Amino acid sequence: MSEGGSGPVPGLGDRRAPSVAHRRGGGLALVWAEAREGVAMALGAIAAHKLRSGLTLLGVLVGVFSIVVVMTALRVLQGTFETQLSALGAHSFSIQRLPPVRVETVPGGDERYARREPLRYSLAVAFERRATLARHVGVSVGMGSGIVTGPERATDRTIPWVGVSPGAFETRNWVVEAGRPIVADDVEYARRVCVLGASVADRLFPFGDAVGQRVRAGGIAYRVVGVTEPRGQLFGQDQDAQLLVPVTTALQRTRPDAPVDIQVQAWSAGSYEDTLEQARGILRVLRKVPPGEDDDFEIVSNDSIVRQFRALTLAVRTGAGLISSIALLAAGIGIMNIMLVSVTERTREIGLRRAIGAKRRHILLQFLLEAIVLCQIGGAAGLGLGILAGNGAALFLELPPAIPWDWAGLSVMICSFVGLAFGTYPAWKAAHLDPIESLRYE
Repeated sequence: MSEGGSGPVPGLGDRRAPSVAHRRGGGLALVWAEAREGVAMALGAIAAHKLRSGLTLLGVLVGVFSIVVVMTALRVLQGTFETQLSALGAHSFSIQRLPPVRVETVPGGDERYARREPLRYSLAVAFERRATLARHVGVSVGMGSGIVTGPERATDRTIPWVGVSPGAFETRNWVVEAGRPIVADDVEYARRVCVLGASVADRLFPFGDAVGQRVRAGGIAYRVVGVTEPRGQLFGQDQDAQLLVPVTTALQRTRPDAPVDIQVQAWSAGSYEDTLEQARGILRVLRKVPPGEDDDFEIVSNDSIVRQFRALTLAVRTGAGLISSIALLAAGIGIMNIMLVSVTERTREIGLRRAIGAKRRHILLQFLLEAIVLCQIGGAAGLGLGILAGNGAALFLELPPAIPWDWAGLSVMICSFVGLAFGTYPAWKAAHLDPIESLRYE
């Protein structure tokens, strides 16, 4: 079929498929044959106007692409986030002064957090003595960061220095690959010993054993007693770039009342909730929180972090959905416009089809399918490009890829709805053209 409705018409007068299906009996076979013929005619019409069809489906492509690329990227981040959290330690939670992610839902939230007293080491020691349901209790304190130097080499970037208690290795799932972890005597006597992260040990001692060697951090010499097992990257950050020293040694380097974090590991998943509630009760007593008042500390579990992460990404999802909806609305208006033009151009074709026996429902189905197929082609292109772009960002960040199957299915349904909603009027108009007047149309 050529522009203007002249020339051969795809499928015009080809009634063999419906006739054969009808002879074979069965209404479903007839409907299937008509739908198949309608799709073939729609593809033929789209192919006959490649440029116009391409520009029309571009709007659908942009709408689907904008939502799929965001959802793919968020799915990648969420999957990686939850996987890494599960590796931090089973049945564990942390107690800290402030939440890791703040989503302000009440006015004055920052002031409420600012009034909270920091968690001190003395409090952590008292807590550990009372936490009878906990399997392990770990304490950690940040000492800042800086360059770590060995006998011949130095790290090429600043490394976090962290003071820890022996229990921190269990609660944070740090496995010592060589040597030993920080032990109770190291903490009691505030020894100048350290455990190196795997990447720090590889950097400072690439050709030998790091255990037994001496390193310097902040002008202080530490004897290396262990090296942790490699843990890899988390959101592009090297988890093996750290220097661990006894918590008491760290407090001597900073100040005795420096704020600490407490990590707790339950014995099993079954005892997790009881351990958490006991920890909350102990902290409320030690910090003298009156009954009926909110906790003045945060208990952060993997589930709570995931919930806060999802709350944080909800705004991104909502924004992407709004942008996508606007793009699809504009695309639908464009599709309706181009379908009305197509009806006008193919008025004579419609008249010929009606003259040789086509019914109104055949014409209606033909133009509806053409609108839906147009949307589906644009949606498929947007879906493919969105998944490629989202996973391209994941590969750039060295994260595992993901495919949002639920949003892929939803995109197919949305495209069908857009084609149906905005193609109905042009199809109805085509189906109700007068056959005689249509045959006379020039």
